[in-house]
Amino acid sequence: MQADPFNRNCGSRKVLDRIGDRWSVLIVLTLAGGDRRYGEIAERVDGISQKMLTQTLRGLERDGIVTRTVHPTVPPRVDYALTDLGRSLLDLVAGLEAWATDHLAEVEAARARYDAR
Repeated sequence: MQADPFNRNCGSRKVLDRIGDRWSVLIVLTLAGGDRRYGEIAERVDGISQKMLTQTLRGLERDGIVTRTVHPTVPPRVDYALTDLGRSLLDLVAGLEAWATDHLAEVEAARARYDAR
């Protein structure tokens, strides 16, 4: 069977859902600079709840995009990092970030025009 994200039963749609999720994009961008601890990710991704951060990290780990390494220290130290597969997303998500920041004024102007109607 060929991948078809327009088919609701195709696994490729779940992949798009994962990598297109706003939290996933921000976490991947956060990990672009290297390994991060949970608290560092939470601090960088403003507005994400503990529950959503945990769920998103687990989903990214399940999909092979992020690794979770537990270090045997007291207290335990847990680091998250991008896998090779996760690093293959960097150009894509960096492009999304660049587009959003480059076109923010245009989008805000369009929203204002729309809302004024």
